[in-house]
Amino acid sequence: LRLSAPRAGCDAWRGRFDFGGRDVASWFPGHMAKGLRQMRASLRRADCLIEVRDARISCGCNPMLQEALGIRPHVLVLNKMDLADPRRQPVILEHLKQQGCSHVIFTDCQRDGNIKKIIPLVAKLLGDSPRYHRAESTEYSILVIGVPNAGKSSLINSLRRLHLKKGKATAVGGEPGITKAVLTRIQVCEKPLMYLVDTPGVLPPKLGDVETGMKLALCGAIRDHLVGEDVMADYLLYTLNKQQQFGYVRHYGLAGACNTIEPLLKCVALARGRTQKVKVLTGTGNVNMTTLDYPAAAYEFLRDFRAGRLGRAHLPVAVQAGDTLSGCDLSHGVTMQGDALHGGEVEGMLSGTTISK
Repeated sequence: LRLSAPRAGCDAWRGRFDFGGRDVASWFPGHMAKGLRQMRASLRRADCLIEVRDARISCGCNPMLQEALGIRPHVLVLNKMDLADPRRQPVILEHLKQQGCSHVIFTDCQRDGNIKKIIPLVAKLLGDSPRYHRAESTEYSILVIGVPNAGKSSLINSLRRLHLKKGKATAVGGEPGITKAVLTRIQVCEKPLMYLVDTPGVLPPKLGDVETGMKLALCGAIRDHLVGEDVMADYLLYTLNKQQQFGYVRHYGLAGACNTIEPLLKCVALARGRTQKVKVLTGTGNVNMTTLDYPAAAYEFLRDFRAGRLGRAHLPVAVQAGDTLSGCDLSHGVTMQGDALHGGEVEGMLSGTTISK
């Protein structure tokens, strides 16, 4: 199937994306739970905070996070660097440095490369920081936060595999909502004795605009069905064309780039055999017909993007004062999971059952 489409850089590309008046708040009902109000108090028991973000979604530091942390060290882990555009790393690092975020590590939890840098960095920062609240303790408790599906659980499992030669201690998955509650402490290192606490992925109560929410959805931070696979696929195509990333043309064997989503989904459906049987009422009775399954094709398109098969991506977002893409507004955070974490549950998250060696 050959397509006629605008050439890269021509004026025929869409200049803007029509979100159709969508309200980002409608994507979350039933999947948010107000329950991290007590995390600010729980931070008193934490020695350090590791913030995990998706490296494809770059943004500045959150001033409310710095206020909540106080004197505690903060390490920013930009995960999934194997899916992000490596040419953007120097720009991102410089931008973060200007905002006072100097301890940044790019990681890929599928491989243990840069992950080995995390524990030595945390140990150094802890050694240089006062511990007024638990100076007598010989162990360290580290809180791990981030948006849904940023790779927090994968990071913890990688650290255990690297430093303790142990297997998984927490479940992981390719969609938001795998970690459904604040877990118990998980040992990740023997010397120094260090425990991490995995937390549910959190999102701010206000995302600012629909486009920010759409970029989070493309990276798997919001469940697809809440946004709609069709509009997500269309926005993904718009973004790839805008950035002149035409890896999808080669991946699907197209004759040229597509300016609209319909011809692309048609090609994907035909190539992947995504069809569905529908019953059509005619004058002679019901007739079963086979048609292309466009929603399934849209899902295939999204899945190929998330797996990096369409090339490496960069989805910059702007964070306004008071907002955060890592849920670090600890007094107003909301979780993607359905169960609220009230008072005692959150307060005891650093003192409950421990997963050791």
